[in-house]
Amino acid sequence: MGSSGKLEAEMEVKSSADKFWESVRDSTTLFPKVLPTHYKSIQVVEGDGKCVGSVRLMTYAEEIPGVKFSKERIDAVDEEGKEVAFSLIDGDVSKFYKHIKNKLQVISKGQGSLVKWSCEFEKASGDVPDPHLIKDFALNVFKALDDYLLTKKT
Repeated sequence: MGSSGKLEAEMEVKSSADKFWESVRDSTTLFPKVLPTHYKSIQVVEGDGKCVGSVRLMTYAEEIPGVKFSKERIDAVDEEGKEVAFSLIDGDVSKFYKHIKNKLQVISKGQGSLVKWSCEFEKASGDVPDPHLIKDFALNVFKALDDYLLTKKT
């Protein structure tokens, strides 16, 4: 029998909340270009890739051991609050977790912003570890995205 849990993380970034949020919303095209060590491609399977109900297929780079792809569905979007929620609906990680629901929020903080990330999960069995690798992956993506945005000419 699996157990449920929640992981949370926060990261301060130097990019403005508007710029960081806009980049997260454009992740379908931006992430594979900016983060080729993380993503081979992101394809929109249903919807427009941004609205509730959209489904995206993420193909990961070889640097991520044992995880070649995942499918996620956007469950909620709050443009004003700069918040998005999405669920993992298929992929290599699905072998280990019955469900994974992620939430991301970008909050203005001084000249930069605070990125809040959370992951609710249910394990497929008791011997499956908490998804710390997913958390680490998300934080690496936020850091790399911030670095890219700070060097990008506007």
